[in-house]
Amino acid sequence: MTFELLERDGLARLGRLDTPHGPILTPTLLPVVHPDPARQPIAPSEIRRRYGLGAVITSAYITWRSPPLREQAESSGIHALLNFDGPVMTDSGAFQQHAYGHLEVGADAILGFQRRIGSDIVTVLDEFTEPDVDEAAAAKAVETTIGRARAARDLHRGLLAVPVQGGRHADLRNRAAAQASEIGDVLAVGGVVPLFEKYRYPELARALLAARPALAPQLPVHLFGAGHPMVFAFSTLFGVDLFDSSAYLKFARRGDLMFPSGTVALDTLREPFCRCFLCEKMPLPEVAKAPPDERVRRVAEHNLLACAAEVAKVRQAIRDGELWELAERRAAAHPALFAGLRTAIRGLRAFIPTEPETRASFRVIGALSGLRPAAIRFRARVARWKESKGSFRPHPLVPLSPLGLRHSPTETRSGEPIRWEALTGLGPVPVELTELYPVGCFLGPEEFDEGPWRRVPLPADIETGELPVDRDRDWSGAWTERQVASLLEWQYGGEAARTLVAAGLVGDRSPRSGRLRAIRRGPGAPAFVVGVDGVPRPTWPGAELLRSVLPHPQSRIIVQPDAVEFVAAGRSLFSTFVQGGDAGLVPGSSALLVDPDDRLLAVGRLLLAPHEMGRFQRGVAVRVIGHAHSREPQIEESESGPRLGEASAPPDLAPDDS
Repeated sequence: MTFELLERDGLARLGRLDTPHGPILTPTLLPVVHPDPARQPIAPSEIRRRYGLGAVITSAYITWRSPPLREQAESSGIHALLNFDGPVMTDSGAFQQHAYGHLEVGADAILGFQRRIGSDIVTVLDEFTEPDVDEAAAAKAVETTIGRARAARDLHRGLLAVPVQGGRHADLRNRAAAQASEIGDVLAVGGVVPLFEKYRYPELARALLAARPALAPQLPVHLFGAGHPMVFAFSTLFGVDLFDSSAYLKFARRGDLMFPSGTVALDTLREPFCRCFLCEKMPLPEVAKAPPDERVRRVAEHNLLACAAEVAKVRQAIRDGELWELAERRAAAHPALFAGLRTAIRGLRAFIPTEPETRASFRVIGALSGLRPAAIRFRARVARWKESKGSFRPHPLVPLSPLGLRHSPTETRSGEPIRWEALTGLGPVPVELTELYPVGCFLGPEEFDEGPWRRVPLPADIETGELPVDRDRDWSGAWTERQVASLLEWQYGGEAARTLVAAGLVGDRSPRSGRLRAIRRGPGAPAFVVGVDGVPRPTWPGAELLRSVLPHPQSRIIVQPDAVEFVAAGRSLFSTFVQGGDAGLVPGSSALLVDPDDRLLAVGRLLLAPHEMGRFQRGVAVRVIGHAHSREPQIEESESGPRLGEASAPPDLAPDDS
């Protein structure tokens, strides 16, 4: 089994799952298709060609139960039966067993049938667990499911999906996730369809939060029954890679249209407000008057298109680092979904290990924006950073620009330091840290509000009798020194920051924006480049300096000997060649890539979290952005400040070459 992580936004990831019939690019929806063409108004081949959904799921049990379908599937294969040339996942019939009370086939027999018909992803026959069953019954179902999964693993060497049951019991969910991770290739969170049907999204969030820490990070996660577009962003936040559902067709049969903002009854429409290419051909009010079969088909097509479009939006949001924003927008679709997102935020510990160091922006969407993991982590770090700094005074100029600090003293005339903090959308923040993500790129209603918050009332003078604004002196140089020391302390700790400053590091500000853009040690290449996220990132000279200052293994990723030569030449570090490193790093962090003897090889940016490295059997763990022979990094100016251009490096090694 090969699953490769390509891009990410926290737990959410863009990935590639290889199957015998081609790759599945995740996250994506696997529409449920009926094995009987007469029962499937949209041909599976059309789902792939017209809607861009490259994989489907069908019921192996329904296929087995119908002799004509069974005979054709066994003689020609499931792909021929469906007339579908992409990846096909098969379900084992557990939900039918739950709905009807029994199956006419056993676990081993349905597994063997899935293998014979050429399913790309075979699913273990689990024991479906209702969310509200008692703990003893849920534990028995987990034990039964895992026992069947172990037997299936002995019989099947292809891709095996192992359901994760446990009902509402967090410890059972966690245990089932850990055991499934030891057996399966796809980890399928099950027993949640009733939660979707009854809008019990807080309970769904708790089930995912319980399972998530124990789900192996190198394996794709499937969520049964997540078929409404308004829940795709919400589910993907938890690292769900695959969804499946027949909702697009079920909703169509009852005359309901699916949108990311909710569900609309077709018969209530009087305005042709949907302008997708399907509804341009026949506006929705006309669809409502169509014959029953045509009406169902057209509504199903609309629903499938809405799902496909939302999957694409989720993927783009991951690329842009905006998935939390999208999830908040979608949570406005229904109060229950809002409550589910609020429950997710309470499970902060599940998100923090993979929460990226920074993103390009932080845009306020609603009441939950200030509670995102990035905001909570930042406020906690600010509180720790301030502990040894004494008292802080609110600065009178809000919002605060770098150039506006020119007349703000950093010390009294007697030499005592003055600590200022600015009021931001995330609360008071020390002035020297206000360029850091998320406050440095914060965009909220406060930015446009002309209300009294923009001025903080201050007494006419401070305790020493000095004015809060000193127009007799330009304090810019003092603020630059303080900001350099503060940012280095923020990244590497107080002792390391003092040593680095003593080595002669000085700040370099943009003449246009006034933002700190580099930290230098004499002429030549900067030691650190400061991007729009406010984080000082080491160049090769800066990495050499850090290696001599920071104790091993702080800020380091250790490269296995087999890959040392390639990484030193500027090639990205693949997961399988990571030997260890600083467990405190997160995706997006800058790291020193060193060999086992602590010889510096390169500077990189993490794609994987340290606990994920070595577990993925394919793909990049750290992207190299600087090494001994790379060009000096280019500092690109933008309206909000400088951006760091990646240092040139040879192309990544192909997996076979590594």
